[in-house]
Amino acid sequence: GRLIDKYGLGVVVPNEADRQTVHNIIIEELCVGKITSSLREQVKTIIQKLIDQGAQGIILGCTELPSLIKQKDCSVPLFDTTAIHAQAAVDYAFRD
Repeated sequence: GRLIDKYGLGVVVPNEADRQTVHNIIIEELCVGKITSSLREQVKTIIQKLIDQGAQGIILGCTELPSLIKQKDCSVPLFDTTAIHAQAAVDYAFRD
C-alpha cells in the first residue's frame, strides 16, 4: 500500500466488532459527556489487541477519544489528530 511504499508504515486496524464498540462508545457515550472507567477499560483492551498485533502507535482519529484515553493509559505513542491538526494550523499561520 501507499503508506508502506512511501513511508515504510504498515497499518493495523481493529476488527469489525472492535470498530463497532469504539463507534458506539463515541456516539452513545462520549458525545453526550459520559466518561467512565468502564469505557476507558474497553478502549484500552482494544488498543492492547492492536499492540499485540504489532501496532507501534495509536491514532486517536476522533475528537472525542482524547477525552477518554491519555498517554499514561497506553504503552505506545498516542497521536491525537485534533492536536496535530491544530499545531499544523498554528505552524502554518506563523510561518515565515
